[in-house]
Amino acid sequence: MTEPSIRRAGPADADAISAIGMATFVETFGHLYPRADLERYLEEAYDLERTRADLADPAKASWIVEAGEEVIGYALAGPGGLPHAEVTPACGELKRIYLLKAWHGGGLGARLFAETLAWLQSGGPRAVWIGVWSENHRALRFYGRHGFEKVGEYDFHVGDTIDHEYILRRSGESFSSLTAESAASEHNPA
Repeated sequence: MTEPSIRRAGPADADAISAIGMATFVETFGHLYPRADLERYLEEAYDLERTRADLADPAKASWIVEAGEEVIGYALAGPGGLPHAEVTPACGELKRIYLLKAWHGGGLGARLFAETLAWLQSGGPRAVWIGVWSENHRALRFYGRHGFEKVGEYDFHVGDTIDHEYILRRSGESFSSLTAESAASEHNPA
């Protein structure tokens, strides 16, 4: 098995991002929705033009995960946009992060997550927000271990189906304290 690599996606990756987005969403959640709802959602959420616009937007960043020639995952981050009173465009949001199930559990998701958070904090500490399906217990545990707390809820539409989502947040201050600790440990090794 080829060691997976993670890299920033560019405009030439639009087709691959759109395709892996659809594939991972269907693999993860497809069984939950009537076919018409799923198809309508996929056409909107992973539309090639929308993907191209995300890749061209300087306020957003995408990553692609590859094992050899196979695309096995991706992530998308950008300005905050979740329906919560404290979300502003200055906040960061992890909008999507997915791996094919065959690649779960080996630390690859954590590597992709760390890469995404590093980009979100590259301009200085800021709050990071994530929307997560309320029944995705694995993701909720993962984000909880990484300092995210539930601060709200909202409805997420997949066609005519409405999912109950949780809004998670990690404060900018928590990132600034980690940055200060990291810098201090580099200057004062034990």
